[in-house]
Amino acid sequence: MDTYRTDDIIYALATGWVRSALAIIRISGKGCIARFAPVFTAGPKLLSAQNGTLVYGEVKGIDQVVVSVYRDGHGYTGEEALEISCHGSLVGIQKILDTCGRLGFRQAGRGEFTYRAFAHGRMDLTQAEAVEELVDSMSDKGQSQALGRLNGSLKAKLAEVRKQFLQVMAAIEVQLDYSEDELDEFTFPREQLESVVHAVEELDATYQVGRLYGEGAKVVLAGQTNVGKSSLFNLLLHEQRAIVSPVPGTTRDWLEERVVVDSIPIRLYDTAGLRESGDIVESEGISRTKGLLAEADLVVYLHEDDDGKVPEGERVLPVWAKNDLVPHEGLAISAKTGEGIKELLAAIATRFRKRLPESEGDVVVQSRRQHELLGEIVKDISSALALESQGVPLDIVSSVLQEGLSALGEITGAVTSAEILETIFSGFCVGK
Repeated sequence: MDTYRTDDIIYALATGWVRSALAIIRISGKGCIARFAPVFTAGPKLLSAQNGTLVYGEVKGIDQVVVSVYRDGHGYTGEEALEISCHGSLVGIQKILDTCGRLGFRQAGRGEFTYRAFAHGRMDLTQAEAVEELVDSMSDKGQSQALGRLNGSLKAKLAEVRKQFLQVMAAIEVQLDYSEDELDEFTFPREQLESVVHAVEELDATYQVGRLYGEGAKVVLAGQTNVGKSSLFNLLLHEQRAIVSPVPGTTRDWLEERVVVDSIPIRLYDTAGLRESGDIVESEGISRTKGLLAEADLVVYLHEDDDGKVPEGERVLPVWAKNDLVPHEGLAISAKTGEGIKELLAAIATRFRKRLPESEGDVVVQSRRQHELLGEIVKDISSALALESQGVPLDIVSSVLQEGLSALGEITGAVTSAEILETIFSGFCVGK
């Protein structure tokens, strides 16, 4: 974590590098207020400003700004910090950034402000990950779930699980620390452990919900050439995004756009038609289509009377195409007239809702990292229960349970290597 130091002053543009009405530049680190004051016309006011106050003035010779003041122990990072609200002139923004550099401040890396918030105890790792999940949310529900995690809903749930887990471990450790003649007869806390593993399994099951509303469901439009995939793609987007042509093989590569279907965020893909082709470029497009089909959450397979065998499976939704030319029974559409599109969207939403747990609850996991660690906890506790039932010595059972407890600590950041932390925070935006 050499690039994520906490003993210097960092700065970064927290808003996009675009011309805009306003922009925000973040500065954080011990002594930053005193270091910045000399280049600010309201320097004396800045030096005496209380935490959470605003100071109006000019970054000398550059721009009129409003500076938000955060004293040590407050604000986003938990350390002394400033946030400069300036005009969104790219020239002016660059001049202020250059000034920060001349003052000896260091350009922040990706996610470094959030890392400092984590390092100073302002949030645990689940809340830190929720920051990026909130930024990336694709739907109202996904945004609401991410905000809940940022406010500590997942942190609180994991604290409950950890408390139960520690009670079990304490009982086992007491038994290991004393000889049998010093203690009453020991009963292995099987029921308590089963309660812990059940709570973890329930939490892990919410990953289906979190991934769906957070990342968006991958829906692939597939079928033979000229069956109307691109026309349907354009219709669902309400724009002419894909080229539509009567020439077979027009779509050579996949296109991706985002839509929302009945509050469910969808990553919609238009793909190359499935057929045998001697064209090298088209063949590559067909190969990529097959790769997408393997990864898809749902394949909307458009077909006509003369298509071959239609794929089957819970991930496949067969749809009759060009229903304006040849009417069919069942789920049928016409991308030309819009017939059946409402029914198609309802069928897509129904397919996804059937896969979700009956009760989604208030706490939802979205992070794949957290999902994998929850799976490790379940595996470790289940292994320990199996070993105990086989008469394996208690110290071995305890060591397996310790691995599960360590995995729980990795989720919150209580037990996490520097390499893992860098992997997490380096995926954030600069300025976050």
